[in-house]
Amino acid sequence: MKNKLAIAAMLSAGLLVSASAQADEALAKAKNCTTCHAVDKKLIGPSYKDVAAKYTAKDVPMLVKKVLDGGSGVWGAVPMTPNKATVTEAEATKLVKWVLTLK
Repeated sequence: MKNKLAIAAMLSAGLLVSASAQADEALAKAKNCTTCHAVDKKLIGPSYKDVAAKYTAKDVPMLVKKVLDGGSGVWGAVPMTPNKATVTEAEATKLVKWVLTLK
């Protein structure tokens, strides 16, 4: 009986993590981030997995600023456009933290 409870608890936790990851991917789609970025391949900008490989949790504030203000020169000649008009700081933080889980 204890094993069944433990298994049920682990499955529930897994579903919560999966739902959270899907919610953040849904936010990326809703905010049109996927126009330039994909999880595992370069489009106009780097893949989310490439970003996750390059940065760590200590870089969250800098990456949030990049999402909001845009930037250029780190991943090539094409600049990232500013997103302040469509993405809040809280949403940018959520997106950045999600991207960093994709290592």
